[in-house]
Amino acid sequence: MLFPTMTFALFFVVVLGVSWKLNDRPTDWKLFVLGASYVFYGWADWRFCFLLAGSTVGNWVLAQAVFRARNDANRKRWMLCAVGLNLIVLGFFKYYGFFVESALTVLEPLGLAATPMLIKVALPIGVSFFTFCAISYVVDVFRRHQDTVGLLDFAVYLSFFPHLVAGPIVRVSEFVPQMNHRPSGQTVDVTRAARLICRGLFKKVVIANFLATAIVDPVFVAPGQFRNWELLVGAWAYAVQIYADFSGYTDIAIGIALLMGVKFPDNFDQPYSARSIQDFWRRWHMTLSRWLRDYLYIPLGGNRGGPSAEYRNLFLTMLFGGLWHGASWTFIIWGAYQGIGLVLERQHAVRVEQRAELVEDPGGGVHENPDETRVMQRPTPTVVSTETMNPWLARLLVFHFVVIGWIFFRSTSVTGALEYFWSLISNWGVGTLVTPTVLLAIFVGMIGQFIPRRIGDALEYRASQLPPIVMAVGIGVFLLVINLLGPQGVAPFIYFDF
Repeated sequence: MLFPTMTFALFFVVVLGVSWKLNDRPTDWKLFVLGASYVFYGWADWRFCFLLAGSTVGNWVLAQAVFRARNDANRKRWMLCAVGLNLIVLGFFKYYGFFVESALTVLEPLGLAATPMLIKVALPIGVSFFTFCAISYVVDVFRRHQDTVGLLDFAVYLSFFPHLVAGPIVRVSEFVPQMNHRPSGQTVDVTRAARLICRGLFKKVVIANFLATAIVDPVFVAPGQFRNWELLVGAWAYAVQIYADFSGYTDIAIGIALLMGVKFPDNFDQPYSARSIQDFWRRWHMTLSRWLRDYLYIPLGGNRGGPSAEYRNLFLTMLFGGLWHGASWTFIIWGAYQGIGLVLERQHAVRVEQRAELVEDPGGGVHENPDETRVMQRPTPTVVSTETMNPWLARLLVFHFVVIGWIFFRSTSVTGALEYFWSLISNWGVGTLVTPTVLLAIFVGMIGQFIPRRIGDALEYRASQLPPIVMAVGIGVFLLVINLLGPQGVAPFIYFDF
C-alpha cells in the first residue's frame, strides 16, 4: 500500500520545505521532485519503479522519433508504435487475467483449456493514469500540438506524485512550463491550497468513509439480505461516496500541487447538478472525459460521417471508458450503458432540432403533404429531453440514470448487480441500515452540488485576509473535527484501483 496518512504528512512536509528552498534552481528542483516521486511510488512496491522508468524512457525516445521523422508516413508509424506499446503494457498488467479467465470459462467445459495458462499479475498502482499521460504526449507531438521536452522534464511530468496514482490526467503543455518558471514561496496561493486540502479530507474521511462502512459495503456484499429501502438509499449513498472519495482525492492532489507551485486543471464541476447525460460527463472526471474525446472519440471520426457514425463513436468511446476502469464485465456493461444513454439522448436532440426546423420553415412545402404534416404531429419520442424540461426534474432524472449505472460499477459481478436490482423491486421493507445519520451524510454530500461557487470563493478571500496564526489555528481545529467525525482508519481511495 501507499504511505499511511501520518507517514505521508511527514513525507510531504519535508518535500514541501525542500521544494520551496529549490524554487530558484529549476534543475535541482526537478531532480529532487523526481526522486521524491519515485520514493512515493516505490513505497507500495519498489519493483514497479522500473515499470515507471521504462515507460518514461520508452515514450520519450519514441516521441523523439516521431518528432524527427522525415515524412508523415514515418511519423505515423512511430506514433502508432508508441501507442501500441503503451496499450500492450496496460493490457498485460490490467487485462491479462480478465481475458484469460473469460477464455477459460468458455473453453473449460469443452475440455480445451489448460489451467496453467493463468498466471497472477499484480496491478501497478496508477498504471492507467501515467500510461494515458504518456499516450497524450506522443500523440500531441505527432499532431504538432506539442514540441518535444527534455528527458528530465518528461520524467518529472510522468511521475509527479500528486497526480501519479489517481489523476487528474494532466498534459505536458499544462505541466512542463510551470516547472521552468518556478514561483516563489511568497506567491503560492496557500489559502486556496488549504481550502482544497481541507475540503478533500472532509469529503473522504467524513462523507465517503462513513457511507462506505455504514451502508454501502454491506448492501453491495449481500444485496439479497436487505430491504428495498436500504438498497435504494445504499445506491444513493454510493453515488455520494464515489463522488466524495474521488473528488476529495482530486481536491487534495490539486491543493498539494498548488503548494508546490504547480496548478492542475479542475476535475469535477458539481456533476450531480447536470441536466443531461452529456452535461454530466462534462462535469465528472473532466480530464478523463477530455482525454477520451481528444484521443479516442475524435480519432474514431467524431461526428464526421453522419449521425450513424457519430452514435457508433459515442458508444465505442464510453465502452472503452468503462473497460479503462477495470477488467470486469461490470465495468464493460457500465460503459455500454453510459454509451447507450448518450446515443439515445443525442438521437432525441437531433429529432427535436429537425422538428424545430420544420416548424420554422412553413414555406418549404411542409403543409402541402399530409404525410409530412403527420411527421410534425407525431408523438414525442420515449427518450425525455432533459435540457428542455423543468431543471430540477431534469437533474433528478439524470441523477437516477447515473445511480443505476453506479450499481453495475460498484457490484463485484454481473450476478451481484442483477441480484441488487431484483432485491430492489422484490424485497419490500425499510430495514435497519437507513438511519438519520446516513441520510444526513447523503444530504451533506449532495448539497455541495448546488452551492454557487462564488460563495466558496468569497469565504476563501475572507480567510486570506486573516492573520496567519488565526488561519493556522482554524485549519488545525478543522482537521481535529474531521478526525473526530471520521470512522477509525482511512480506507484507500477508490480510484487507486484503476
